[in-house]
Amino acid sequence: MLFSILSSGGTLGEKLVLLLISVLALLPALSVHEWAHGYAAYKLGDSTARADGRLSLNPLDHLDPLGTLMLLLVGFGWAKPVPVNTRHFKKPRRDFALTSLAGPISNLLLGFISALLYVLAFYACSAWDVSQMTATVIINVFYFSTLYNLGLGLFNLIPLPPLDGSNILICLLPNRLAAKYSKIRYYSSYIFLALVIMRRIPSLSFISEIVFWPVNQGRSLLFELFVEFGDMIFGSLFA
Repeated sequence: MLFSILSSGGTLGEKLVLLLISVLALLPALSVHEWAHGYAAYKLGDSTARADGRLSLNPLDHLDPLGTLMLLLVGFGWAKPVPVNTRHFKKPRRDFALTSLAGPISNLLLGFISALLYVLAFYACSAWDVSQMTATVIINVFYFSTLYNLGLGLFNLIPLPPLDGSNILICLLPNRLAAKYSKIRYYSSYIFLALVIMRRIPSLSFISEIVFWPVNQGRSLLFELFVEFGDMIFGSLFA
């Protein structure tokens, strides 16, 4: 993300504004994701996240420096995981799967809301003759918020440790298969590192594109659907 912004057209001031907008849209996406994990665990009987001060929407409580930097540099990263103790759950496998699913679902819902606000901001700024700079900032905040939340939600459903999708899959698999599959986490960091490197090598970038094709396609599809839905709602109001 950072490289694409810096390599885009425009003045240095415009690039810095765009980078600031990106960060403002990104932080709530990460915070809501981790808060949703903690809140789901709390409602299902585990108060570990609450006791650790992680049942919060404050970005500073959830940011992982390296994960945030990776997200800015290469387009995917992570926040500081919320602590969960499955021994406090009544049905550990089911409740841990629901807790893991809460993060991606919260991002998809926030992406839907952001898409509606993106359309509303577009119409409202045009109808109320808002200055170009103000309109650009407002519209782009919701635009990036939609993209980041949809991307973060779908990306975390990939069944590769330590992503939420792997936790969900492990909870669904029989115990013997789950134990074997969980061993992948010892190699997952190397897999992600390899994908990052291949993304920067022209002759190998297609491998990374294939891996992330479902996420990119899903994000594009949901973005179009949500924006069309917002246009149906607000288009007539500002006609």
